[in-house]
Amino acid sequence: MSNLIKVNDLWFEPFINEQAIKQKIQKLADQINADYAQKELLILVVLNGSFLFAADLVRLLNVDLEIDFIRVKSYEGTQSTGKMELLADVKSNIQTKSVLIIEDIVDTGKTASWLLNYLSSKQALELEICSLILKPDALKEPVNIKYVGFETSNEFLLGYGLDYDGKGRHLKQIYKQKSI
Repeated sequence: MSNLIKVNDLWFEPFINEQAIKQKIQKLADQINADYAQKELLILVVLNGSFLFAADLVRLLNVDLEIDFIRVKSYEGTQSTGKMELLADVKSNIQTKSVLIIEDIVDTGKTASWLLNYLSSKQALELEICSLILKPDALKEPVNIKYVGFETSNEFLLGYGLDYDGKGRHLKQIYKQKSI
């Protein structure tokens, strides 16, 4: 049990190690660099969970880009509430830009779908999503994720930006909840 960690009242076990995350981010960066070589790109980081992933990803990009942030809330504890709350809006004019939304995780698809609809109403030139984690079995709304790091089963994950009630984001690898 030495590799298990406890956050609040739950136990977690290692799931995706730091090296695998770095390799996947490099692969995503290579794809994005190729796809956006001739475009003006706005990286839109979804706070709070995506900040580590976005920081590591943008350092590997060599395209013309700008970075902005948006903050939405849809989780309480380990469950999605199904309701979107816009806590901080994008500041950039997105009408003339290709927008790449950076998400830490897409599980139900509700946040991603909401973001696509919301940003479409602001007349973005182009909208795509890059997510470190996709949980296909958890999707409740169909959403096209162009860039996916890892596809996982529907387990509660923690670390590398993913949190449990605000804790665990700082962990260098991703853990999954352990049934004890």
